[in-house]
Amino acid sequence: MSTENSATSAGPAPLPPLHCIRLLEPGPPRLAALPTGTPVWLVSRHADVRQVLTDPRLGRAPLYAPDAPPIAVTPNILDDPDGMLNIDGAEHQRLRRTVQRAFTPRAIERWRPWVASVVESLIDELIDHGSPADIIAAYSRPLPVAVISRLMGLDNLDGKRLAHWSDHALSATAYSAEEIGTAMTEFAAFGAEVIAERRAAPGEDLVSGLLAAAAEDGSITEGQLVLLVIGLVVAGHETTMTSLGNALVYLLQDDREAWQRLASDEASATVATEQLLRAVPLGDRQERMPGLLRRTVEDVEIGGVVIPAGSVVAADPAAANHDPEVFAGDLPAELFSPLTGPTLTFGAGPHHCLGAWLARMELELALHRLARRLPALRLADPVERIDWRRGLLTRSPNSLQVAW
Repeated sequence: MSTENSATSAGPAPLPPLHCIRLLEPGPPRLAALPTGTPVWLVSRHADVRQVLTDPRLGRAPLYAPDAPPIAVTPNILDDPDGMLNIDGAEHQRLRRTVQRAFTPRAIERWRPWVASVVESLIDELIDHGSPADIIAAYSRPLPVAVISRLMGLDNLDGKRLAHWSDHALSATAYSAEEIGTAMTEFAAFGAEVIAERRAAPGEDLVSGLLAAAAEDGSITEGQLVLLVIGLVVAGHETTMTSLGNALVYLLQDDREAWQRLASDEASATVATEQLLRAVPLGDRQERMPGLLRRTVEDVEIGGVVIPAGSVVAADPAAANHDPEVFAGDLPAELFSPLTGPTLTFGAGPHHCLGAWLARMELELALHRLARRLPALRLADPVERIDWRRGLLTRSPNSLQVAW
């Protein structure tokens, strides 16, 4: 099997249903090893994971210090030391300020009518196509691509090129280091071209605002600007596409009552979206060590365990989101109940995901409007036959046949 196929092939055996994925049992930090052989402390309890993500004694930048042990077999876009994700402290806040105004809840809410119109248009096209159809190709992939394209002023963004770059940018085992490097060079060239175009003709889009903020700051390098642009393109669609595809797998099986309630009002869809984001992992736990990596800069006590300075720590939001000390009951029972604690799906602390509110809004509208327009929507094939994306940091269907 070629590396190209490994990202999309269904493989010799089906993956388990999303709600049956084995998670770490919440407990004290424990030692394990990364695929590179580097020792790593696994942190799984909600309070402990939140501490790892918010404690300044643990950071991303130390993972790339000269004395740092190897953490990735084939580095991807998340492993660039110059990226905003891997910079801490004041420099990180300075970079973050250049884009965060566009992603506040108030700013995102202004986009709701337009996003709703995109959702309705895609549902119209789905209905016109007729049953059965691939809901991923027709709905869960084009929706976030259309939104981030509009937000960033990328009217002519090629969806196939974006999918190619994103899959390489978030590769775990699907591609070789050489393939990833080639794709990222092309992606960076695209980002540099967009920046040049906006400098020549600024607009009202996010990239133009980013360049204006960077010029005012004066300390952001050209390389960091390119990484910000291509990072926003990937992050702006990947989480929503993954979450929506996974949510549809879960919702379109046997529980018709839940689908009907989603159709009833947006408030129900809002609550269900939070529970789905909490309970259904975004990451492929068969392809990588679960968790958001940090490294200690001094001895730190976490959950009663002293973790030495210089240690790599993996904070597992998926396990934390199922901690029985915080979240009672399983997803079917809690789908329309308010969260009993803060979800850590989008992280916490200084590196909390900028696009969290945008992803939430897209998911709420996408689920509510689809359930309202197609109340009889169902999976056309058994779950065991779903073609999953493989070898990537995220896990979602590559295609999903539905009928109505």
